[in-house]
Amino acid sequence: MTDQASTGPDRPSGISGRMTQDVVAGLFLIAIAAFFLYHARGLPLGSLRAMGPGMLPTSIAWIMGAGGALLMVLSLISGGAVMTRPHVRGLFFVLGGIFLFGLTIRSLGLVVAGPAAMIFASFATEEVRPLEATIFAVVMTGFCILLFKYALGLPIPVVAFM
Repeated sequence: MTDQASTGPDRPSGISGRMTQDVVAGLFLIAIAAFFLYHARGLPLGSLRAMGPGMLPTSIAWIMGAGGALLMVLSLISGGAVMTRPHVRGLFFVLGGIFLFGLTIRSLGLVVAGPAAMIFASFATEEVRPLEATIFAVVMTGFCILLFKYALGLPIPVVAFM
């Protein structure tokens, strides 16, 4: 049996010069961790008995950075899918949904902003079913209203048409 049959063009064997998806994802996680470590550097850590405001973001950043490094090392050892061109459709609709939510939550409330953002983001895939996306958005918005407004008591506008 040849080595080409087991690795193929999408699965490089061992350490190679190719950028795999896992290497890029690991670099992205490390970059995010570095960003948060940089911005949390002035916050006091405190101790485990009296945690300071910098303890949680610093700890999560270190864990995220270590996870990114581990992902990169494992990808370089075992190989992985070769990095392809990103799909612009997914980026546009997911990031657009987040942006849409941020623009509409204060002026229209969670009743409108939640479903609008979720339905918009559901178009990130070509396999979207509008009826299912709408049902999911309505159910999730109801859950979010119950959780954030009533169970946690957060000051989130549910209906803000006025």
